[in-house]
Order: sequence, then C-alpha cells, then structure tokens
Amino acid sequence: MNLSGKQKSFLRSKAHHLNPIFQVGKNGMNPEMLVQIGEALEKRELIKVSLLQNADEDVSEVAEAIEQAVHCEVIQKIGRVIVLFKPSSQEKYRKISLDIPKK
Repeated sequence: MNLSGKQKSFLRSKAHHLNPIFQVGKNGMNPEMLVQIGEALEKRELIKVSLLQNADEDVSEVAEAIEQAVHCEVIQKIGRVIVLFKPSSQEKYRKISLDIPKK
C-alpha cells in the first residue's frame, strides 16, 4: 500500500483529534499487543500508539516492527507517538478509507 503525500496529509488531519489507544512501556512490544493493534486497525482503520518515557525501544524501531507484523502503513511519527493506517477488509468498518482522496 503506497499512499501519496496528499493522502497521508489527509490521514494526518483525521488523526489529529485521536488519542493514543495503545501504549508501549518498559516491557516493550509483544505478540499479543501486535494482534490487538491489528484488530483495532481492522475496526478503526486509523489509530495512534504512544511510547512511554520508560520504554527502551526507539520510536522508529517500534513503528517498523508494527508495520511489518500488522501490514499497515505508518502515516506519521511525531515525538513518541506513531499514527497507523490500514484499510479495513470488512465493508461495514470502512469509513476513513472511503474518504481518502484518489491519487
């Protein structure tokens, strides 16, 4: 999934008002958290993940690990917050992906 700059900008504007629903702490990432992130993306399409101050991982490493495991797109990394997008495979959950401007 390759999004254009215009599409990423649109998604960033949609994510601005969202609160992070996952937090990565000192225990780091685990397989259960990756499954939950995948399920949340299926239902919401656009989520934020934050890294707590006591997390040992780097923001870029966590973003890359999530991107590869869940097959989603990292829209933005700002500070210790990662914005993720993945179009839902179920039509009833597709709201944001239908609004994205075409390339």
